[in-house]
Amino acid sequence: MSKPDYYEVLEVSREVTATELKKAYRKKALEHHPDRNPDNPAAEDKFKVCAEAYSVLSDPQKRDIYDRFGHAGLSGAGGPGFGDIGDVFSQFQDIFGDLFGGGGFGFGGFGRRRRDPNGPARGADVRTEVSLSLREAAFGTSREIDLSHPSPCQACSGTGAKDGELASCATCGGRGQVARAQGAFVMTTTCPACRGHGVHAKAACDECEGDGHVDIERVVKLTIPGGVDSGQSLRLGGRGQDGVRGGPAGDLYVTVHVESDEDFEREGFDLVHHLSVTYPQAALGAKIEPPALEEDEEATQALKIPSATQPGATVIVRGGGVPRLHGRGRGDLICLIDVEVPKRLSREQKRLLKELDRTFDES
Repeated sequence: MSKPDYYEVLEVSREVTATELKKAYRKKALEHHPDRNPDNPAAEDKFKVCAEAYSVLSDPQKRDIYDRFGHAGLSGAGGPGFGDIGDVFSQFQDIFGDLFGGGGFGFGGFGRRRRDPNGPARGADVRTEVSLSLREAAFGTSREIDLSHPSPCQACSGTGAKDGELASCATCGGRGQVARAQGAFVMTTTCPACRGHGVHAKAACDECEGDGHVDIERVVKLTIPGGVDSGQSLRLGGRGQDGVRGGPAGDLYVTVHVESDEDFEREGFDLVHHLSVTYPQAALGAKIEPPALEEDEEATQALKIPSATQPGATVIVRGGGVPRLHGRGRGDLICLIDVEVPKRLSREQKRLLKELDRTFDES
């Protein structure tokens, strides 16, 4: 089943600003919140689709990929998806914190779905970039990528506490939330002292100095499929930051940058090459071997230039372009004809050209 247009889901234009987008998402989230629609089983699905739309359009990189390639571009870029409502609240807690009172204001369901802040937690995603030549991007390649990023401290299991010793937070009494009255309502928000954990370290861990994370360096082997293009991202599940307290690791996203090539300009899966021919070749016709994307000389095909070919004309080599992703054929090689005008002529060449010019006058 095809996915809906994310702009239509949030009822915004493609020129929507970040502020307008956030406002539209808040409105849609409130409209489709399951607690507001207890007798509508489709409300939760709509709620998650709105979250998917916002997760893509609020990320400049993902939004650019979506605008260029649609849902197909996101399939290899760690496309969005939420298993349950808890996943939505977890990812957008900065929005829901003030929209739904941080965990219970107006919607008891949100408070009940709140995850244990001291339970297993998924590791953060890690993002990096890789530069490829046109031929590497076309036919695929393997790379070893050096990564440097924070990772949960092994000495304290990511708690930041020396010997893992924790004490109940005095500000919230270990609840992770604080309540305050606002008129006839009581609003609950995340405790600012313990950041919702309900506990704090008795003494800071010597290894991470209480931060809970240390910087690490590692090498990841990456297999890049043929046909990728600039701006696309590859997702390596479970290769991001390690989880905390037994939680799963995050994902690694590698954004591809394809370097410019001296022979070709890439347009999707097609290649454009400026093919220089002499005036006699353009006028009389000729067979010329344009450069091939493959480095194998046997892959080079002789290209027939028809007689009376004009400057700016195109001659196409079918299947001479970039292989499509997942092995679905190749694009074309489009040769744009440039007629060369010699900068220096011998006496004999000048004489012959003058003779030729007189024949044009006679005709």
